[in-house]
Amino acid sequence: MSDKSLFIYDGECPFCNHFAQLIELKSSLPEFEIIDGRKNLALLTQLYNQGYDLNKGAILISDENIMHGADAINWICSEIKEPSDSLLEVLRIIFTSNRMTNFLFPFLLWGRRFSLTLKGKVWHPVSGNHQFF
Repeated sequence: MSDKSLFIYDGECPFCNHFAQLIELKSSLPEFEIIDGRKNLALLTQLYNQGYDLNKGAILISDENIMHGADAINWICSEIKEPSDSLLEVLRIIFTSNRMTNFLFPFLLWGRRFSLTLKGKVWHPVSGNHQFF
């Protein structure tokens, strides 16, 4: 990774939050910034207007490329070379396979939606009706 990469996740989702913390603290990815999309609604709205909906998965911007959902998770896990956490190692092994990532990703989305519902939070932090600029 030559340029800084930006990972945008849903900070209200406990699974997303834990994954982001693991990546930030244990992955040793250089030039990698992690932000909570719900705390950055202007950026999230701009990405939504480009077709990237946080409700359909985390968003990764790297080298001017935007990856979304399963592709973002797969890319991150493929970039982790020597994780210093056993859970992160398991996730890396599972999610470096495109086939496994695409198979499991709908279950991850379901878990996110279920946990947000239990917390009384909306699934869509932004929609087409929000305009910040």
